Amino acid sequence: MAAQTQLKASTQIKAADQTPLWVHVKKEWKLYSFLVLPVIYFIIFKYVPMLGNIIAFRKYRGGPNILGTEWVGFTYFEMFMKDPTFWRAFFNDLTLSVSYLVVKFPLTLLFALLLNEIRRIRWKKFVQTVSYLPHFISMVIVAGMLKEILSLTGPLNNLLATLGLEKISFISLPGWFPTIYVTSGVWQSLGWGTILYLAAMTNIDPSLYEAAKMDGANRMRLAKHITIPGILPTVMVLLILDIGSIMSSNFEKILLLYNPLTYETADVVSTYVYRMGITGGNFSYATAVGLFEGIIGLILVTTANTISKRTTKSSLW
Repeated sequence: MAAQTQLKASTQIKAADQTPLWVHVKKEWKLYSFLVLPVIYFIIFKYVPMLGNIIAFRKYRGGPNILGTEWVGFTYFEMFMKDPTFWRAFFNDLTLSVSYLVVKFPLTLLFALLLNEIRRIRWKKFVQTVSYLPHFISMVIVAGMLKEILSLTGPLNNLLATLGLEKISFISLPGWFPTIYVTSGVWQSLGWGTILYLAAMTNIDPSLYEAAKMDGANRMRLAKHITIPGILPTVMVLLILDIGSIMSSNFEKILLLYNPLTYETADVVSTYVYRMGITGGNFSYATAVGLFEGIIGLILVTTANTISKRTTKSSLW
């Protein structure tokens, strides 16, 4: 009887998979209608602007011709390839993003595992709420808070003075910028990054935990042999997305925190593009740099997805 039921269920699933898309849309049109606004948003703000990448190969001088006036080929690409300022920004971008990923990713996973171990619902909700709050604070406010805390007259330097130590101009020293960027980023994203992990943990069969406890497994073994393998697909998908954004450091935060004194370690590709394009008016040059950055991100995502697919059988596509 059970075998017949399973066979019937598998037959129904196969039949559903073979149903044409338009039949699904006609049947569930109310659900599909929720996709209209997101699709329009992506078309207008993501896909249509991609046509502007053509000015990376054409000379744009402003005016009615928004696609440039003269074909120049790879001239702008050759220009930024020979620009030492670009390569400084490129390696700064890699340094900041990789450092942030190396610190944030394991801490987020560890924090999610610790939250999952809290048995008192009220205490668990309180910890989650407190850890989520920094994510909703405006970046302008965060930057202002950091500048006040780290200023020469701020509480951190006052503490150093009280301990008899010399005050440090954190915001003006290039060597301190990566530490400020990474620690503030982890503070903002630690709680918010656990949401998908906790959601994936709820899909793990509770009977697996019960069987393991009967065999004498402690909490460490439960996490190692049940929880982590159970959420591994989610972990790999998030890791792939994070690797794909390595060349996309937090532009708003860096723009608000950096200054000419910290360009040595704080200037990244996005801020370089901003200065060249918006501030300097060299739109074709800035577009070429941005296009190069996008290609690097695509290569990173594809590589990470391929490696994950071959090693863990989990991937985005």
